[in-house]
Amino acid sequence: MFRIVVIVGIAMVPVILLALLVDPLVGAILFAVLLGIAIGVFLQRARSTEPREAEVAPAQDDGVHRILVVANQTVGGKTLLGELRNRTGGPERSEVLIVVPPLAGSAAEHWSSDVDRGIADAKERLTSSVAAMRAAGIPATGKLGDHHDPNQAIEDALGEFPADEVVISTHPAKRSRWLESGVVERARAELPQPVTHVVVDLEAELGTRTDT
Repeated sequence: MFRIVVIVGIAMVPVILLALLVDPLVGAILFAVLLGIAIGVFLQRARSTEPREAEVAPAQDDGVHRILVVANQTVGGKTLLGELRNRTGGPERSEVLIVVPPLAGSAAEHWSSDVDRGIADAKERLTSSVAAMRAAGIPATGKLGDHHDPNQAIEDALGEFPADEVVISTHPAKRSRWLESGVVERARAELPQPVTHVVVDLEAELGTRTDT
């Protein structure tokens, strides 16, 4: 809100000057246009921050415990594998769907939708991770998700996969873009399912530095 006020205030300066130097009527019209734009932006921001409940498939009462896992670079982490092994190791039948939303390697690539490399890397990670999970006795399948919005990828998956719970895997806070953008908090606010956040420190596990 403060930023909008500042922008409108800056934009009004040339309007006032124009009104004084040229025509007060022109100045009044431009002021009204700027005010309308500011109000529209404010209302759009307000609507985007309103809490909403995602449209998801209802859970099925068939004795199968379904877990939706959402991860990108951390999908192959040992911490995530151990978490899923614990959650599926009981006598209850389980199904696990792994969703990997590919991300571009840089902000410029992301905004230009140039994610070919990100998609190829995500497919490779997803294939190897699903294989490792199955080898560990975890009944997992996988798919790629929306590369622009992890939360939209979660909602899309839940529209087809009636999960009983959602697990979101990220890097530690200082290296996680998802945590920085509030992916976990938004999921907890919008989803009816319980959401578990699993932190995977690949730098500690693999000795490499990543930041996605």
